[in-house]
Amino acid sequence: MTVFFTCFAFVGLGVAAIKAPPVQERNLKVLPMDIPDQKLDSLMETYSQALGVKCSFCHTKVTGFPDSLDFRSDTEPMKENAREMIRMTIQINKTHFYFDKNTRPEYLHTVSCRTCHRGQPFPPEY
Repeated sequence: MTVFFTCFAFVGLGVAAIKAPPVQERNLKVLPMDIPDQKLDSLMETYSQALGVKCSFCHTKVTGFPDSLDFRSDTEPMKENAREMIRMTIQINKTHFYFDKNTRPEYLHTVSCRTCHRGQPFPPEY
């Protein structure tokens, strides 16, 4: 009987050890708070490709863990700059290209980062 309880305890500890960590709150200030994870990841990948940068261009590295990023942190000034650019493209698209009312203005992409950046971190000056 003792062996059974010991095995049960180890199994219980094992399940607790592999339990997924709780989902952290997001630090979204421009994109909708209810955006699905897949849509958010897709948009972030689109931004990265449009600017030819990696995630660390806007997101701060976790202290002591150089391969991890703190997506909630606002310490990287480029992150607020990116938010301003996102607000700008949303406003342009909403004002001039918002024909399909079934699509949220935040998801319109007629004018996008790539329109000006063309794969470069900073758009060329004209």
